[in-house]
Amino acid sequence: MKFDILMPDYKHCILNLITSILKNYGVETKYQGLEKVDQYLKKSYKNIVLVVLDGMGENILKECLPNGLFAKHKIDTITSVYPSTTTAAMTTYYAGKPPIETGWLGWSQYFKEYGTSFDVLKETDSYTGEKLDVKNLKIWDIIGYKTIYEQIEEQNPSVKTFEIMPEYCAKKAKRTMTANTIEQMCESIVALCKNPEEKFVMVYSDNPDGILHKYGCHAEEVKNFMMETEKSFEEMLQELQGTNTLLVICADHGHQDIDEVIDLLEIDELQDCLLMPPTLEPRMTGFFVKLDKKQEFEKIFQARLAEKFKLFSKEELLESQLFGNGQKHKKVEDFLGDYVAISIADARMVLGTYLSREKKKTDEQKSTHCGLTKNEMEVPLIVFEM
Repeated sequence: MKFDILMPDYKHCILNLITSILKNYGVETKYQGLEKVDQYLKKSYKNIVLVVLDGMGENILKECLPNGLFAKHKIDTITSVYPSTTTAAMTTYYAGKPPIETGWLGWSQYFKEYGTSFDVLKETDSYTGEKLDVKNLKIWDIIGYKTIYEQIEEQNPSVKTFEIMPEYCAKKAKRTMTANTIEQMCESIVALCKNPEEKFVMVYSDNPDGILHKYGCHAEEVKNFMMETEKSFEEMLQELQGTNTLLVICADHGHQDIDEVIDLLEIDELQDCLLMPPTLEPRMTGFFVKLDKKQEFEKIFQARLAEKFKLFSKEELLESQLFGNGQKHKKVEDFLGDYVAISIADARMVLGTYLSREKKKTDEQKSTHCGLTKNEMEVPLIVFEM
């Protein structure tokens, strides 16, 4: 089966969405905004609210709510950045920069400073699951960035910035509200927007992503969640009438159902070529290869995996500008390794070691992301004015 491949469009993607918002508050940025969003922002709003529904790709919206409220208020379809994964895409939202500049590339990244790979969003060892416990050097010290909250408030002392997110998420704004359900999220948005001060609110929901991983793109559970979410938003919109609010809804990436799982530990000849365990993501996997084994590695990869994955050398990947344009973060080359394999079909790899297999629950995701299929790369852009 052939899959539609879609490259990130750095003139028409989530980076441009957040750029439009930053420019609205007078923040200087070298990136361009989205014209359709800029048109809305010509008006003056007391509240600008950006809601990111993790994993709500264009394909998910079309299947679950083809004629619903969100579809009727969709103004555009844009791409994610690449990598099409929460670590990279949400950091683009939070920093206003593409992945090439932030260095946030994948779920698990190898840090030579610690001598191991860490799940960067959770700050836990990728193999043992243990929390990072280093007093003098935190992950943020290595790949930290100035948040959009700081950028906006520095330029606009009269504007207050807020974030709304699940309680387990790392806080990035001075003013944070916890919301573990869509209902709590909507209640928090209403409470903030009814306050008199001018504000920007960034809202993150970890679903439908979590439900998609568990059940797959076509599951009834996903449709039920989307329908309930739309109903909650419809009720919220009624309460927001007259508050002078612009509500923008988007996603970080989409999802692709998985039909084949490839366990790299079972490919002995490939393992013989590696210096250390593969890193990054199951659909964008980084390999550190022995210097005298590179030709052999390429040959084995093409024979065993080329049907479902496209192999890039580190140099080829950087030249492709898949991670965007800008000043390359000093850690990017460390994180990528020598080669990176990107999924162009419905397969994912199983990463890790035998030690990590014993420590972690078996990974049985039915749907995931971080490849280059259209399903993973396209996200809807939805706007409401109140």
